[in-house]
Formats: sequence, C-alpha cells, structure tokens
Amino acid sequence: MNDIDKLIQIMGRLPGLGPRSARRAVLHLLKKRETLLHPLIESLGDVAAHVKTCGICGNLDAADPCAICRDAGRDTSQLCVVADVGDLWALERIGTFKGRYQVLGGVLSALDGIGPEQLAIAPLLRRLEGGEVKEVILALGATVDGQTTGHYLADRLQPMGVAVSRLAHGVPVGGELDYLDDGTLIQALKARQKL
Repeated sequence: MNDIDKLIQIMGRLPGLGPRSARRAVLHLLKKRETLLHPLIESLGDVAAHVKTCGICGNLDAADPCAICRDAGRDTSQLCVVADVGDLWALERIGTFKGRYQVLGGVLSALDGIGPEQLAIAPLLRRLEGGEVKEVILALGATVDGQTTGHYLADRLQPMGVAVSRLAHGVPVGGELDYLDDGTLIQALKARQKL
C-alpha cells in the first residue's frame, strides 16, 4: 500500500467520509499542498500535542480545566449532561445555555457492551455532592440508548435532591444532537421537561 492509499484509507474512517469522499479530499489536499495540506499537518500536530481532556467536565481544550469550567460567569446551579464532546459543542454553538457540563463519554448500550462503569457517571455524582447544582439537564439523543441512559441517570439522581429535566421532544427520535440545526436545539433546550 502506498502513502496515498494509506491516507485515503485513514480519511475514509472519519465520520461522513466514505472511500470515494476520502479519495476526493486527499486529491484536493495534494493539489493544494501549500495552502491546505501543510497547514493541516501543522494544525493536526498542534492539536495532538496540546489538546487535553478537561478533568472536571470531560470537554476537549488546550487547558485543563477547560475554558467553560474556568468561566466564573457560568451558572454553577445548572449542569447539562451530554453523551459526547460533539454534543457539548453543538449546545455551545447556539449560545443559549450558560451553565456547566458533564460529558459521559457515550451512552448505555447492551449491544455494544457499554454499561455504567464505562461512562463518566461517578464524576457526575461527585459534582453533585457539594449541593451547588440545583438542576441536572439530560441532553441526550432521542435514541433508544440515549433514552435508556436518561432513565438510568434519573433513577440515580433522584435521591440526590436535584431537579432533573431532559430536552424537549422536539429532538427527533433517532436524532443525534451534533446533526441538528440551531433552531431545533434552542427550542429543545428551552422546552426541557422534568423527569
């Protein structure tokens, strides 16, 4: 396998890129070496060297704790639980939520062998022990696994004395937060419901 084929194969593993799209992307990068390929290589190196996982919420940032956790202007009484960093970024993109986050690192999935031990549930529970958090918003996808995770967390959080809400049903069944438009995310966050 030559270098170009190897790059196409690696690019083809990225979400949204199949073999043909990866081949087109690699060809474009090779044609634009000075303006695209070389800056991309440099940027990938910088990201690999400097981006860390936030020890508080699980976000990705150049600093630990991340910029969101360091922001003293955020509402510490609201904690939004998301499955992945992409979901956190989607909610931050709309600029409506001003609380804090907890990234679970996925959702419960019996088929994939993902149980509560594989998710960041223990850090979530530790964050609630101080009593500062008054509401936990479960911003999980409207998939079967997302709903299962939401019900599991609601049961675990119920004895902790915090209000538990979830995103409104405006999120389509089977939908993933990272793929929704801004208007749908804004409405879903505003119309969240208690569990």
